[in-house]
Amino acid sequence: MNVFTMVVMIVAIVTVGRVLRERYKAMNRLPARSDASAEAENLKLHAEVARLNDRIRVLERLATDPAKRLSDEINALKDQ
Repeated sequence: MNVFTMVVMIVAIVTVGRVLRERYKAMNRLPARSDASAEAENLKLHAEVARLNDRIRVLERLATDPAKRLSDEINALKDQ
């Protein structure tokens, strides 16, 4: 092994070591999530998914309905 290869390997080892050290420091800084906050976020996400599923159903209905009924529904919404 020549000197250049040895220097490159040392630099690579030091760089990987520093990256791993910073990663572990960052992981320790993250606050631990309590079960209550996880449950609240879970409920929030379930509500979001339900809302998005409703929107998808409406879009599917609009995409598959005949043009006349679609036109009538749009005009009814404009009148409101």
